[in-house]
Amino acid sequence: MEDLGVDVLLLSVGADLPYFTGYTAMPLERLTMLVLPRVGEATLVVPALEVPRVEERPEAFMIRPWGETEDPVAIVAGLAGQPATAAIGDRSWATFLLGLQEALPKTGFLAASRVTGPLRAQKDAAEIDALRAAARVVDSVAVAMRERPFAGRTEADISRELVERMLEGGHERANFAIVASGPNAASPHHEAGERVLQQGDSVVCDFGGTMAGYCSDITRTFVVGDLRADLADIYDVLFRAQEEAVQAARVGVTCEAVDAAARSIIAAAGYGDYFIHRTGHGIGLEEHEDPYLVSGNATPLAPGHAFSIEPGIYLPGRCGARIEDIVVATESGPERLNEAPRELAIVG
Repeated sequence: MEDLGVDVLLLSVGADLPYFTGYTAMPLERLTMLVLPRVGEATLVVPALEVPRVEERPEAFMIRPWGETEDPVAIVAGLAGQPATAAIGDRSWATFLLGLQEALPKTGFLAASRVTGPLRAQKDAAEIDALRAAARVVDSVAVAMRERPFAGRTEADISRELVERMLEGGHERANFAIVASGPNAASPHHEAGERVLQQGDSVVCDFGGTMAGYCSDITRTFVVGDLRADLADIYDVLFRAQEEAVQAARVGVTCEAVDAAARSIIAAAGYGDYFIHRTGHGIGLEEHEDPYLVSGNATPLAPGHAFSIEPGIYLPGRCGARIEDIVVATESGPERLNEAPRELAIVG
């Protein structure tokens, strides 16, 4: 905060609040906000009816309950004082930001992720253990699906199976279960529908959830029946690109250099125009967080950075394929948290 000239940090809904306090605010129209001045005590402003859910941590923050007839924005503004610059949580509701701008007309606001992002991006050993445990669950799901029938089933049916298997494996919730088949596989974030899988389809299965607060995320590509030559060629390129990017993900290497490692192989094979997203995103309490592996991000990888590496090739109207693993940068090199086979799975 001192380096950025931030006088007060204001955290509401989203992952920043539980990361620093252990308390997850419900996304209500009632304001919850941690007021953390650069100098002085932190205060958690919380609706009185929510106080029983807060685990008291007096060594870290005081609790200021507010009643139904009080103005929580005024309470936060009073605790903040007259800051020149406030950093407000990226997920905070606009209505509360607008209220604070009115209550603090001389204060400039910036995104709290400028402060919190670099701190959350470097995971400690316990966080990496949590990510590793979540990864083992989706690995087991990916392995099991290699033996399951696909032909004649709908995308939605397979998506439901992925969700059920994640929950049975210990996830508290499934965050997404993308199943994109045939021409739908050319849409990276396709919503599983009633399309029935057919012989020769490529099927992109991208799924993940949350376990003990930390996220999983994996993508594997399947083929129903016989493997077409064109899809085999695409997947060979993709496999090499993903491996090259994983090996490039070393401490000190920039995020954009890792992206370039995957992208250069795909471009050299003539598919550059069909790799239409970044190579990866950070992961932790949120499915997507810092650091982002994308051109223009010159941030060097540091020990404890955890992120996906997920190049894809998407041919509109025809097919698509993607491989995704979660990787952690360590002093001894990149550690893959996902161990499920990455080879193309031929299913019936």
